[in-house]
Amino acid sequence: MNKCISSGVCCELFLINLNEDEYKSGKYKTEFEEFGIVKNFIEAELTGMNLLKQKNAGGCIYLKDKKCTIHNTRPKVCRKFFCTSDKEEFKEMIIKINRVKEERKIEIIHED
Repeated sequence: MNKCISSGVCCELFLINLNEDEYKSGKYKTEFEEFGIVKNFIEAELTGMNLLKQKNAGGCIYLKDKKCTIHNTRPKVCRKFFCTSDKEEFKEMIIKINRVKEERKIEIIHED
């Protein structure tokens, strides 16, 4: 069973590509929203117009205190991904998440 472990690491590491319906809905902030919505979604994807907005320091703008502030209405790709998944499509992402979690654990040990 897949379960979110609420580390927030996936939301800090990965850029989120909105699908066409999500992008055109206008309910999500995007990286280039000041330029408006591009009607041709293929063009929006190619230029990164459909990327969910990031904080200046990196990470999803909807992540606060390691929790998603739009959890109930989060994009489809966020609903699909679980850091405890054994699906091949998530293998590389999970490796990166585990590496960051391990590095943070080591940093905390060194700080004590």
